[in-house]
Amino acid sequence: GGGAGIAACCDLRIGTETTRMGFPIARTLGNCLSMSNISRVVALVGPARTKDMIFKARLVEAQEALALGLLNEVVPDVETLQRRADETAKLVASHAPLTLEATKEAVRRIRRTLSREEGEDLILKAYMSEDFREGMDAFLNKRTPNWKGK
Repeated sequence: GGGAGIAACCDLRIGTETTRMGFPIARTLGNCLSMSNISRVVALVGPARTKDMIFKARLVEAQEALALGLLNEVVPDVETLQRRADETAKLVASHAPLTLEATKEAVRRIRRTLSREEGEDLILKAYMSEDFREGMDAFLNKRTPNWKGK
């Protein structure tokens, strides 16, 4: 889950054929993503697919992640991943920096990101709940949580 959130922050994402991504928090910890992370994921895959992944607490396999836009490219293994990431970084670094900067800023301006204040009530509700404490305890003790909606 944390890895998928970090990946959503990246401009380009490369994974291996064994990559699995998602946000299983509805089945594990019972918390919620930050408004920034929700905004990023919705911008990448849309609202319906975001809800599908989070509601079902499922991890998306590499080829589906590629089709959804969670990954830009899938390579066979970690060795290839490291080489491909290096090649991609060198390629992007060789391009006009002002074009890249303007593009990144334009996309940021077009995409509405919820502020921390706009979602603070949701964050507090999730993280201060009995369910979150139950989720943490269950996670740490490797057992299935008993959700109560409180």
